[in-house]
Amino acid sequence: MARFWTGRLTCRSVSHRFEMGLLAGVATVEISQDIVVGEEEINYSAIRAQGAGGQNVNKVSSAIHLRFDIMASSLPQWLKERILGSGDQRITKDGVFVIKAQVFRSQERNRQAARLRLQEFLRTVSVVPVTRRATRPSRAQRQRRLTDKRVRAERKLARRSPNQAD
Repeated sequence: MARFWTGRLTCRSVSHRFEMGLLAGVATVEISQDIVVGEEEINYSAIRAQGAGGQNVNKVSSAIHLRFDIMASSLPQWLKERILGSGDQRITKDGVFVIKAQVFRSQERNRQAARLRLQEFLRTVSVVPVTRRATRPSRAQRQRRLTDKRVRAERKLARRSPNQAD
């Protein structure tokens, strides 16, 4: 009777950082509870990976180009504007978000890695930063700053040579 190991490998390499997401096999990209991007809005194309790899890298198209048309997507208008205004270099002039994934040897794992990178980008852009309320320093803070400034000036004056007179 064959025994199979059911434990979990722990690896800190770059190629395994998407491990948890790769096991999920999700058909949609969930950004938040309210915002979901369907798989039909994402275009994948297989390309040949760059770099070393011998004959396999020259024969097999395992890298993936993920293309996501921002303006044609079902995202809310405010999020589309935030994405286009983010200035990310992966957004083309036509408003298409392009990700190239070639970390893994299999095409499916590269596809899932690209999908996770898209999800991560959309989640970071969808978080609206809290607007800063202008506040004034308190009287004690102003007093402390002026005291520290006076002490610093006196310390610098003490460094001068005695023959330098003002």
